[in-house]
Amino acid sequence: MSFYLGIDLGTSGCRTCVIDAHGQVQAETRVALGKPRRRGNGLEQDPQDWWVVLGKALDALRGEVPLETVAALAIDATSATLLLADARGRPVTPALMYNDARAVDQARQISARAPAESAAHGASSSLAKLLYLQATAAPGSARFALHQADWLSGRLAGRFGVTDENNALKLGYDPVTRSWPGWLDELGVERRLLPKVVPAGRPIGIMTPAYRRRWGFAPDTRIISGTTDSTAGFIATGAGPGEAVTALGSTLVLKVRSTRPVFAPDYGVYSHHLGDDWLVGGASNSGGSVLRQFFSQADIERLTAGLQPARPTGLDYYPLVSPGERFPENNPGLQPRLTPRPADDGLFFQGLLEGIAAIELRGYRLLEQLGAPYPQRVQTVGGGAVNVAWRRIRATLLGVPVIAARQQEAAYGAALLARQGLGGAQQTP
Repeated sequence: MSFYLGIDLGTSGCRTCVIDAHGQVQAETRVALGKPRRRGNGLEQDPQDWWVVLGKALDALRGEVPLETVAALAIDATSATLLLADARGRPVTPALMYNDARAVDQARQISARAPAESAAHGASSSLAKLLYLQATAAPGSARFALHQADWLSGRLAGRFGVTDENNALKLGYDPVTRSWPGWLDELGVERRLLPKVVPAGRPIGIMTPAYRRRWGFAPDTRIISGTTDSTAGFIATGAGPGEAVTALGSTLVLKVRSTRPVFAPDYGVYSHHLGDDWLVGGASNSGGSVLRQFFSQADIERLTAGLQPARPTGLDYYPLVSPGERFPENNPGLQPRLTPRPADDGLFFQGLLEGIAAIELRGYRLLEQLGAPYPQRVQTVGGGAVNVAWRRIRATLLGVPVIAARQQEAAYGAALLARQGLGGAQQTP
């Protein structure tokens, strides 16, 4: 039986996941990654650090499953992490991390020329980073602008200069026309640096002989185009057309699968290709970070036991850590609404959960108004997914089933992409 390998390179480490043709997990590994170097508003990392942790993760995986059984692999990684490399794929600049925000001048240039619906706006976009590197650090030997997943996949395949449509979005790629737009020329983008763009989940090469020998992969092990970490996380849930995924971590992130794209830059709403469909999403500043502002983990566990989903508190909260919101309300000055606070901590806690659930409802209603479908079912991931009483509160407000996703690890989603790339299953992610 053939197996499929997903690799997730995140901010804190590298995870791997091997699945069989039926999607059953066969093995998993995780290796920690050191923190990026901070320089003012800049955050850098040596790409070689990624390669080292990837190697360690594969070394550990080799002890769990025979890697000659792996027919294909795909890699997901952080969106908008960018570096420049030479014709042989050797980095010629540090990698500017996804949250590197030094390219302020370049962001202003983009703002003056890019369409409002482009995802390339902002100092942390990969396009702003490319312009910054062109202006300040790019040697003449630079040949490729590569995202984190692009560089790792390229090294394994011995072929650089390829990216997937989801990673390309913040580099200025137009997902509707599926092309690099003409306005990039007005910004002075060196087109020779731009990678070839392919859909996620497509074969892009075969693993090089040296790496096949190092880890014991088969001679025909395929490298499949990957995606961003958040998209891989959505794919992992298996959410189908018309379904949505709510990530309840420090913030609240909503994504719904749609047959048509939606772009509403005022609300931070953009769309990614997802097979033949689109992934439409937005992110609120509300979320678990507000709960942490008032309660410890022990408090949360204690108070959760006393929640009464069938008895709403009537407290009309808009839970935020600090002023400002973009989705589902575009209001930079929006103040947190956390009063009145009852003397009973249990009521206050439930009121906060109800407030976050109300924002979730507003978010899905806004996406519906903008053209996405209202979800038929919501799968939930993140720390808040395990709170059964909170899921009941949310299901009552949303009017649809809210279930905890069976799978939510990005590495599992990347493994599904690898399986798709070889036609290993009928399901389209």
